Amino acid sequence: MGKGFFNVPVAINEPVKTYAPGSPEREDVKKAYTKMFNSKVEVPMYINGKDVKTKNTRTLSPPHDHQHIVGTYHLAEKQHVEEAISTALEARKSWSQLPWEQRAGIFLKAAELIAGPYRAKINAATMIAQSKNIHQAEIDAACELIDFLRFNVQFMSDIYMEQPESTSDAWNRIEYRPLEGFTYAVTPFNFTAIAGNLPSCMALMGNVVVWKPSDSQIYSAKVIMDVFKEAGVPAGVINVVFGDPKMITDVVLSSPDFSGLHFTGSTEIFKKLWKQIGNNIETYKTYPRIVGETGGKDFIVAHKTANAKQVATAIVRGAFEFQGQKCSAASRSYIPKSLWSDVKKYVIENVNSFKMGSPEDMSNFITAVIHEGSFDKLSSYIDQAKKDKDAEIIVGGNYDKSKGYFIEPTVIVTTSPKYSTMCTELFGPVMTIYVYEDKEYSNTLKLVDETSQYALTGAILATDRYAIEEATKVLQNSAGNFYINDKPTGAVVGQQPFGGARASGTNDKAGSAQNLLRWVSPRMIKETFVTPTDYRYPFLG
Repeated sequence: MGKGFFNVPVAINEPVKTYAPGSPEREDVKKAYTKMFNSKVEVPMYINGKDVKTKNTRTLSPPHDHQHIVGTYHLAEKQHVEEAISTALEARKSWSQLPWEQRAGIFLKAAELIAGPYRAKINAATMIAQSKNIHQAEIDAACELIDFLRFNVQFMSDIYMEQPESTSDAWNRIEYRPLEGFTYAVTPFNFTAIAGNLPSCMALMGNVVVWKPSDSQIYSAKVIMDVFKEAGVPAGVINVVFGDPKMITDVVLSSPDFSGLHFTGSTEIFKKLWKQIGNNIETYKTYPRIVGETGGKDFIVAHKTANAKQVATAIVRGAFEFQGQKCSAASRSYIPKSLWSDVKKYVIENVNSFKMGSPEDMSNFITAVIHEGSFDKLSSYIDQAKKDKDAEIIVGGNYDKSKGYFIEPTVIVTTSPKYSTMCTELFGPVMTIYVYEDKEYSNTLKLVDETSQYALTGAILATDRYAIEEATKVLQNSAGNFYINDKPTGAVVGQQPFGGARASGTNDKAGSAQNLLRWVSPRMIKETFVTPTDYRYPFLG
């Protein structure tokens, strides 16, 4: 039982360290990277507070050096998934009843562990496993994950304080109960912060979790679990399984106690999961919550009044940071003819100035894409653009997977606004640009809205306020996160809650109280102080 109305620490965004040459944080992460890269880690599953190993293992290799092995991980069999479910349900008996301030204390401690003793390690793991340069690792694995943990505690407190009106006759109150049963977190390779947030935000609200990380993010997922264990997450609350996603998902979604899916990944997989849940709906004790953040075909629109250098910077940062492997990454741009000459010049200059290679060399802006499947897909689209008459590659266009999965940042200019790379999500460092006539601005906005099935992020660059207002209205359903005079990436927890609609997801806004509300089932309690003793109302006379 609670013994006070507790104020949680006011959430603040974690400052981003610079990692400038000679800085202590740069030396710390270099030491951690070198040590981890030159040793081998064994990553067991984590079920009911115990490390679980099997005879079936796979190796872990950095995308930028795919022949180098940094460790192995253990794969689940069906009984391991069943054990994760049963132990989660057992843990729920205590965890769901634990006072909220005790849960808050665990995840606030996790935030400070990442901010301090684990910072270099979680950044280095992300650099190795996901080929992020140090800046991209810092803003993700350290700062954004810290922010999620801190702000989620504040959001939880805010939610609990939302109470109905009462009168002198009756006290009305709402309990924000955790969901009945267990939840399932499926996380992507590209953000360590997302991998940490999806299971932890559900657990914070009193739920128990079966978590399946991406095979390409297991190295940094282990560091997340090390943090959670040290922070005091009890056994069985968050259980981690690796392996065949279909087998794991089939076992999870066939359980009558399945109560919620928290997903970030591809649109196609999310649709299949939604359909599978629907087909199993008669099985479940309760209607499962389904929350997903999926694909994007994110856009940049420039108006003729925009600054050409600002447009070029938005393009190269928005499209090529982390090799374009962000759900929010810009991959299609619409540039007015009057600006195109200058924008083209600046874009080519910027891209040609990029250094590409291992993240260990911190002067590299570009590193490798995540795996061979991604490499092969991207290179095939680049090869096709070289053949097509309605497309021209103005910079980049080369690739090499002999050592790592390296794709040069590539800019395609097309004369067709519905060219394949203007419509298809590639999830890599490929930007396609369509140059429109200045007078066609209004029609181009409609084109932007109608070209893609997605609606995640987008940006308008202009100095004409009427043009900005027109874009904001026409594109109101085209992006869940819309940016004015900025690139369409870099949402900050507590400042720009993140999510999109259409084929981009359920738009439940990670980094906000809106998301946490999906993981509770409110119970309304009315307590009447003087209970009636006669059924008759005054109208009966």
